Amino acid sequence: MKLRLDTKTIGFAFLALLIVLYILFLPPPSRFYNPHLGLVMLGLIVVAILLGFPIAFTLMGLGIMFGFAAMWRPGVPFTENPVFDSMVLRTYGVMSNDIIISVPLFIFMGYIVERSGIIDRLFKSLELAMARVPAALAVATIATCAVFAAATGIVGAVVTLMGLLVLQPMLKAGYDVKMAAGAIAAGGCLGILIPPSVMLILYGATAGVSVVQLYAGAFGPGLMLACLYIAYVMVRAKLNPKMAPPLPAEERNVPVGTIVRMLASSFLPLFLLIGSVLGSIIAGWATASEAAALGAIGAIVLALAYRRLPWERFKDSVYLTSRTTAMVCWMLVGSWVFSSTFAVLGGQRILEQWVLSMDLSPGGFLLLSQVLIFLLGWPLDWTVIIIIFVPIFLPMLPHFGIDPLFFGLLTALNLQTAFLSPPMAMAAYYLKGVAPPHVTLAQIFRGMVPFMLIQIGAMILLVLFPAIGMWLPKFLYQ
Repeated sequence: MKLRLDTKTIGFAFLALLIVLYILFLPPPSRFYNPHLGLVMLGLIVVAILLGFPIAFTLMGLGIMFGFAAMWRPGVPFTENPVFDSMVLRTYGVMSNDIIISVPLFIFMGYIVERSGIIDRLFKSLELAMARVPAALAVATIATCAVFAAATGIVGAVVTLMGLLVLQPMLKAGYDVKMAAGAIAAGGCLGILIPPSVMLILYGATAGVSVVQLYAGAFGPGLMLACLYIAYVMVRAKLNPKMAPPLPAEERNVPVGTIVRMLASSFLPLFLLIGSVLGSIIAGWATASEAAALGAIGAIVLALAYRRLPWERFKDSVYLTSRTTAMVCWMLVGSWVFSSTFAVLGGQRILEQWVLSMDLSPGGFLLLSQVLIFLLGWPLDWTVIIIIFVPIFLPMLPHFGIDPLFFGLLTALNLQTAFLSPPMAMAAYYLKGVAPPHVTLAQIFRGMVPFMLIQIGAMILLVLFPAIGMWLPKFLYQ
């Protein structure tokens, strides 16, 4: 991403430089621990992201600038400033982190499944199998999205591909635009929660929580959410059949044997691939990285078996995987440099003291933290929230007696809600990019609102009944 030297860029750089010069003129003790400057740095990164600066390198740049100024000592050579050591160590830490190795492998698996066209076969077979169910196309869409989410974990890819695949057929079948758009956008966002979610891997690396336990815990909330979506569209179709007309009789009149063969050739192989990958992780037979490698090889074999993997698509998948992985790794390096400087300046401590001074109950702390994360999810990407803002709350969890595993599951569910929350709901923009011209952004937003409310209800259910997410990890690992 190229950095454009427009007025906003020059103005922001000048402001950051003025603040750094101000820090340099402070006496060393004030420089080394100055919580207010830490809060200024936190505010600057939000402004920079909203202005469109590259996230990873902005994090790294601000971290180095403020860190150099805070730890600079007269007479010490420029190159011996501790901030440079911190950057090198953080870069090496990312490169040697076993958990991060699974990220490119899972991403590669997802791109192979997406590019090979396996999902269109799956959708057609599920559509016929559910032909007599109310809102059959919407139900098949959400079910396909759930399976696709488990195969990719990439929200943008799921929403875009499903928009291309099913939006036109749903509109031609007489579906209400809002119903069709809402089902695609909400179903596509399941990829942020249902394993193998890349977001859960990053949370595990950031919070020091087992990715295996996160995956086991995410199954309950993920399946609950998919079931709530399906129940909603079915009830709406029953109450108002015009919103989701049933399939014509001639399309439903398909022999059962044909449907079974279609499911066996499309759903079963993909289900076995996903089940073997996630099952080996949860059962403890393989680490996340080993299972991800198994999934990548299995996706290639499956695509070759369907004869849907020409060289160009394979090369495209490798390129997209490399680009996405580089973005994730540099973002981790930048965030850890930024977080280290933020901690040195004392920003973490002053925020922690502010929250603790409110004398909140555990429920009050959960409400405060999740409301802030929900609001941050409007303008900011989930990677920024997980890497920068979630670590602010992590040191406070022991004080309130909250399990970091449960906090991660609730945060994942919350960030999924942010994908459907106007005005910055990214799922709407992904879908609008592939929708017919007559489908407006306002219609997509209105269609997503009921699903967003369902997700908020799911968050409340998870808080009231933590066993939804915590039962399986405790049963398997404790």
